[in-house]
Amino acid sequence: MKNTCFKKMVLLLVLAVCAIPVHSQVTSKQIDSVVIYAMSQFNVAGCAVAVVKDGKIIHESGYGVKSIDTREPVNPNTNFAIASNSKAFTTAALAMLVEDGKLNWDDKVKTHIPEFTMYNQYVEENFNIIDLVTHRSGLGLGVGDLMFFPQGSNFTIDDLLASFQHFKPESAFRTKWDYDNLLYIVAGELIARKSGMTWEAFIDSRIFKPLAMENSYASLSEISDTSNLSASHSTETGTMRIITTFEKMINGAAGGIFSNVNDMSAWMLLQLHEGTYGDGLKKQLFSKDNHYEMWKIHTVMDANSNPRYNSHFAGYGLGWFLTDVKGNMQVEHTGGLPGMLSKVVMIPDLDLGIVVLTNTSNDGGGLFSAITQTIIDMYLDMDDFQWIDKYAAYMKSNQSGADAVVEKVWDSVAKNDQSKIKTKNYIGMYEDVWFGKMEVFVKDNQLWLKSHRSPLLNGPLQFYKDETFAIKWEYQDMNADAFAMFTLDENGVANGFTMKGISPNIDFSFDFQDLYLKRLD
Repeated sequence: MKNTCFKKMVLLLVLAVCAIPVHSQVTSKQIDSVVIYAMSQFNVAGCAVAVVKDGKIIHESGYGVKSIDTREPVNPNTNFAIASNSKAFTTAALAMLVEDGKLNWDDKVKTHIPEFTMYNQYVEENFNIIDLVTHRSGLGLGVGDLMFFPQGSNFTIDDLLASFQHFKPESAFRTKWDYDNLLYIVAGELIARKSGMTWEAFIDSRIFKPLAMENSYASLSEISDTSNLSASHSTETGTMRIITTFEKMINGAAGGIFSNVNDMSAWMLLQLHEGTYGDGLKKQLFSKDNHYEMWKIHTVMDANSNPRYNSHFAGYGLGWFLTDVKGNMQVEHTGGLPGMLSKVVMIPDLDLGIVVLTNTSNDGGGLFSAITQTIIDMYLDMDDFQWIDKYAAYMKSNQSGADAVVEKVWDSVAKNDQSKIKTKNYIGMYEDVWFGKMEVFVKDNQLWLKSHRSPLLNGPLQFYKDETFAIKWEYQDMNADAFAMFTLDENGVANGFTMKGISPNIDFSFDFQDLYLKRLD
């Protein structure tokens, strides 16, 4: 009798255990269904998705096409620009140099790069290596990115290192998070100086090769066989079209890597295994201590207020965003360049990693958010929140609102009498202390503006109102059209102008608001 009761108890216990949801039961077929539905709701040419769980790749697949011209399908080895997901490779490289004895995290930047400047002496002298990669400099969002967006400018590392003294801080040093690409480029220069090789060579030899990321490249120029490289697409002008693939800045430390979901799975597994890899995880790329340093909050941010995930903290580590979701730590980063968007998200408590690579602006951002959030919810055993439908609706509403603002501006311009502008009062050379010269001149009986250092920034100046002109750049790969707002002297002659983007959705890297162009002549 006792034995029978015991067996019943064991049976009940087994049944109870079996009733507990098992996270790893999410299947590749289920993930496939999520992505296929998402692709039907967003205007994206192609994407690739991989999921790793419990040390294995459980799903990897391509969807859509690499190019709307060739119609060749995306596959798991198709390369995309991962953009700012390159930043975590940069911090891993720094960690490896720390372990090589070449650096310490708290070393002052000027110790290794004497030409480095900042907006005041205290910040300049105390700016350390961790400050380079944690977006807490005090400078504003995307400051100085106009040196490299759009591509094709002639700014050098010397220009960049000297530029920081000219930017005005928007917050106190180390008190606020504001995303910064330029300081990651400085980190790339630091890696080059301390390792004796370029950032690109370091990433290739010290990270890609050990992890067998055989089809990943630290820059576009290193891809000799482009047969499995995705084209870049944009829908910003209404219809989808192929645009020029962004190559790189001075170095690729802020966003230069091209990779694929198969190779990025190896990268996620390395991260989830705290720097170890290979058979039996016997090999080590970086130490557990430095892995902790990279996954530790260095810059505090506001936690997600959505009660759905019961998040208590949020912040930025070294190349990673960090938060908690339903009691589980979450580590993630996104990346965006013209025509290429990416997202990597990991939940180490579930031994879970997800990567989504896309080849289309703007809907690619909605796509990668919807896919990753839906898959995460599946693993957290949460209800279907219909993230795909919600993000698709948001993207349409957001784009529609921005389009309305832009259309209103150009409607006003079209109604204005452009012939009444006293062009001679604006013609001349103007200069910003970090961006260099911009010239106002007459071309085909039309006032025109061009940058001398960023040649794709040129276009007609069309009267909007008061002393404000609207500029439609010849560069249209992204929606970067801008206002130029002139100031006049007592004789009505322009003595300078400031700028700002027209669209409320303009990418933050077009930081026109950081310019002040002063007349030279």
